Amino acid sequence: ERYREDSALRQNPTPSTFLGASILAKMTEQMTVRGTLKGHSGWVTQIATTPQFPDMILSASRDKTIIMWKLTRDETNYGIPQRALRGHSHFVSDVVISSDGQFALSGSWDGTLRLWDLTTGTTTRRFVGHTKDVLSVAFSADNRQIVSGSRDK
Repeated sequence: ERYREDSALRQNPTPSTFLGASILAKMTEQMTVRGTLKGHSGWVTQIATTPQFPDMILSASRDKTIIMWKLTRDETNYGIPQRALRGHSHFVSDVVISSDGQFALSGSWDGTLRLWDLTTGTTTRRFVGHTKDVLSVAFSADNRQIVSGSRDK
């Protein structure tokens, strides 16, 4: 058994592949690093994937950005940053991808949520109402509703 310290860990849509960012995860199988994605200037706080687009990854960071990555799986360059999503004024704590892969939803310590169009990289809607840090966000299965969790009550 091995322990790995990461702040975000996700199973990639590709079988037997996990993506780690920097959570204490207990690993019972031998795992090998296939590649490293470098692009954020702060801690990575979350990673998002979707089975419909197994070569796309979103990473959220304390540098206030989200990076959309295209996986190449090349030994020398495992992924290429496609674009940076900018707009939050504080740490981005969570990011998820809609089931159709067209949108991302992010939550931030600035107390807001943002709905991003992944084709253009722009914010299509900004949601306000929380009085403290937003910690988690999610889409409903049909993508018609969103939910968020925050430090406020």
